[in-house]
Amino acid sequence: MNVLLISANPLTTPYPVYPVGLDYVAGAIPPRHRVHIADINLTRPDALTALIDSFHPDVVGLSLRNVDNTDIENPRAFLDDHRGLCHRVRQATRAPIILGGSGFTIFPTEMLAALDADYGIAGEGERLAPLLDALENGTDPARLPGVIVRGGTGHIPPPLARMIQRPVVADGAHRRFYLDRGGMLNLQTKRGCPFKCVYCTYPHIEGRHMRRIPPADVAATAVRLVNAGARYLFITDSAFNADFTHSAAVAEAFVHAGIKVPWGGFFTPIAPPAGYFRRLARAGLTHVEFGTESLADEVLKAYGKPFTAGEVLATHRRAVAAGLYVAHYMLLGGPGETPETIQQTLRTIDKLEKTVIFIFCGMRIYPHTALYDLACRQGQVVPGRSLLAPVFYRSPAMAPERILARIHAAAAGRGNWILNDGGDGSATVLDAMYRRGFSGPLWEYLIK
Repeated sequence: MNVLLISANPLTTPYPVYPVGLDYVAGAIPPRHRVHIADINLTRPDALTALIDSFHPDVVGLSLRNVDNTDIENPRAFLDDHRGLCHRVRQATRAPIILGGSGFTIFPTEMLAALDADYGIAGEGERLAPLLDALENGTDPARLPGVIVRGGTGHIPPPLARMIQRPVVADGAHRRFYLDRGGMLNLQTKRGCPFKCVYCTYPHIEGRHMRRIPPADVAATAVRLVNAGARYLFITDSAFNADFTHSAAVAEAFVHAGIKVPWGGFFTPIAPPAGYFRRLARAGLTHVEFGTESLADEVLKAYGKPFTAGEVLATHRRAVAAGLYVAHYMLLGGPGETPETIQQTLRTIDKLEKTVIFIFCGMRIYPHTALYDLACRQGQVVPGRSLLAPVFYRSPAMAPERILARIHAAAAGRGNWILNDGGDGSATVLDAMYRRGFSGPLWEYLIK
């Protein structure tokens, strides 16, 4: 069978994100099938029609990473974009359309109906391979774990017991798009998130149990990415340091494999073992992005965070002392937020030296989260209501408009504070720097 896989993520701000999930899906498909990966950022609509005409796909898989941009100030939903893409595919081929990706997994039955697709895969996309077998053999796909058929109900089966080896194709055309715009390729070291943040969809999508990739295998994949042209590696784990032992072993494997390019990832600001950040820095870690969200203890507790504001400050100092670039993500306006906690967070930020602050206001409500349950209890969401269009939690003590006003006032004149995604101005600057040969996320140039 000819299998066309399409990355449908249109977001390139602040920088484009390589669709690592499709590499895993492609790696799970038996070699008797012919696989082609297309990226909507590279393959424009007219070119997609021409590609379908020449490739003659037997199935078309659409990876839907994002439902919306989660920005309360300038919300943008992607359902219409996805609907237009499906319509164009329908016009070009009669091949069945199969949906997948993290965005689809959150809203499987709704998206399948809204986009008029034939099948969907909830959870890990590697389950596409058994679906291809069923379509080839004429057996009922509805019996397969994770497969949703039109008009059916969907649920996520238990995570795969064994993760599929990820292939890396050095001459992949879609890879060149990302290499030309920052040189960043993505790397995964484990799946599953053990934390209990009230808003997070990771546990629903990947499970709570961490499935660790052997450090030597992670390093071998990193070597292939570097050989394919990567000048920076971004680790896509929900939190790289969720397992200190495993993440340190990955760093040691990088050293043993001779990885020379810089790398970074998401971290949770929990107190690390002695020397942890220095050990990672010696292995090439340069950028630490902390999912901090607040610096008021009562809010952190309401968010389900496993740390206090004091731990954030101490962990921050250790990372800076190790010579790392550090950024903190703040998410204001969620459960427990009050005028006093907003002020406490904004005041305590000044204690974080040598950092960049990314501030977001408004907590997007997704199903299958503790935030959804809370919003239902508080009457902010009617159970069963569709949340495909962005719906944000509203703190009973403070309206989002007032929070936004305080954030904008506090950020005035602070070049190291970025509101939301930074807007068109930041995107223009980043694009110019990438065209001049700079690589990586580049937010380190804002550190003060």
